[in-house]
Amino acid sequence: MPVYEFRCEACGPFDAHHAMAQVPRSERCPACGADARRVFSAVGLSRANSPRARAVDAAARTAEAPDVVRSVPRQGGAPRTSTGVSRDPRHLKLPRP
Repeated sequence: MPVYEFRCEACGPFDAHHAMAQVPRSERCPACGADARRVFSAVGLSRANSPRARAVDAAARTAEAPDVVRSVPRQGGAPRTSTGVSRDPRHLKLPRP
């Protein structure tokens, strides 16, 4: 059930749960009992478990605290050649360390 925000003139904002088809224009304030008008605010829709949401969350985390490399990557993965040197001519154009 969606959460809607209401604002009481005396007490300030508060939230209330209502079905989308039955949202009132005003709600009684839980603190003082006065009528409070509904505030139109941004919709809080979420797809929290979608791959896109996980990617956005991961990007936000790394913006504040990026992952730190603590060791040299292991020498595994797909073997290039038996000598460890690539024979691909495109690699000759890459900058050397």
